[in-house]
Amino acid sequence: MISVKKQHIPFFSVIVTVYNRSHIIERALSSLINQEEQDWECIIVDDGSTDDITEKVQKYIVNDDRFRFIQHSHRGQALTKNAGVLASSGLFITFLDSDDEYSPDHLSTRKAMLEEYPHLDLLHGGVSIIGDPYVPDMNDPSILIHLQDCIIGGTFFFKKASIQALGGFPFIRYGDDTALYKLAENAGYVIARTEHPSYRYHRDVQDSLCNTMKEKS
Repeated sequence: MISVKKQHIPFFSVIVTVYNRSHIIERALSSLINQEEQDWECIIVDDGSTDDITEKVQKYIVNDDRFRFIQHSHRGQALTKNAGVLASSGLFITFLDSDDEYSPDHLSTRKAMLEEYPHLDLLHGGVSIIGDPYVPDMNDPSILIHLQDCIIGGTFFFKKASIQALGGFPFIRYGDDTALYKLAENAGYVIARTEHPSYRYHRDVQDSLCNTMKEKS
């Protein structure tokens, strides 16, 4: 008789995209490891970095089989997130920017909400802003808007089937998370927003995309 071990399907797939962020990635990954909710996998996708990111994440991959590491040539943020989505196996897809972090209850509170409202396609929101709260408007980068008025992709919790049906993030340089949200709206998805501020959005990192766009505006 042959017995086959069933592969566990995690509740969450956490996608972490990186591009030359070896100096700061450990803060994000440590916040994931320290979650109250531990039913997750983490897919780190390297967008063609030229720093020592491979060496920096190696200890996580060796010590915890929930971590996976993918590398490809430099393709930009949207396609890199989509690569993570394609490689994921969780019921829900969420994100953690390499310069941000989670509060310890981030995944546990979202899991409770998603289990209470199983019809949701997308849950988002709930941010604690660290640093400058103003960012360039995606439609007019010369105008600054408050992050509370923005759609923040790091807070997305998508059903895997729902985000795949949309084709993932549109390939645009800035505002791909807002563009994906609008696709979900237009598709008639069931969307909910929470104000529980457990996603720590760091605006004190100089090489973030928002800061780069701000300097150019």
